[in-house]
This record gives sequence, structure tokens and C-alpha cells, in this order.
Amino acid sequence: MAMANDQLLVDNNHIENQIRPISIGRDNWLFAGSLRAGKRGAAVMCLIQSARLNGHDPYAYLKDVLTRLPTQQASLIHELLPHRWQLQTKPASATPLQDEFVAHFPKSASGSSQRMPPASSM
Repeated sequence: MAMANDQLLVDNNHIENQIRPISIGRDNWLFAGSLRAGKRGAAVMCLIQSARLNGHDPYAYLKDVLTRLPTQQASLIHELLPHRWQLQTKPASATPLQDEFVAHFPKSASGSSQRMPPASSM
């Protein structure tokens, strides 16, 4: 049949590449340590794959969800599921490291940061 229709692909490399991580991981997942650890690993892998299927970068998704999870209201936890998730943008000075920097080096009236005093020579 493939010979009669030149629009059909003869190989299935694309599909094989898609299932390769699962096939290779099967042996690795046998040694999760315990049944609980295996279930946790399966839950994380499901979240990662769901994020991919919904067009999200899995790293950005997990980083944002794990950051927001401790402060998320229980009634709004469904907003963190991959099919409803939206990346929450933060203001530029929202990170603690930037806040600490601004506290130590406030901007002067001209808009530039104050310079640090020169280090003393020993």
C-alpha cells in the first residue's frame, strides 16, 4: 500500500522518537525506591507531559506552579492545572534578590544607582 501512495511515509521514526523516553525510562523507574516514590514520580511525569500537550514549556510551568502553590487559595487550585495555567508576570522588583539590591543601592535623584565606595587597599 505504501508503494502505491507516495504521500505515506515508509518509516515511523517520528513516533519512535516520541515514545523513546517512556521505553528507556521503564527500566529506570523500576528502582524508584518505594511505591510512594514511584507514585510521586508518575504524578510529576504526568504534569510534565500535560504541560507539553498544552503547549507550555515544562520547566517554566513547574517553576511557576511550585512558586505559586504555597500561597494559592485552595478554592483556586484548579488554575494551576496545565489546561488552565497562565504564566503570572511579576513586576521587575518583585524578586527578593532585586529588593535587597534596591535597599542597599537606592537610585539617586538623577536616576542612576549610587556607586559603592572604593575598597580599601591592604
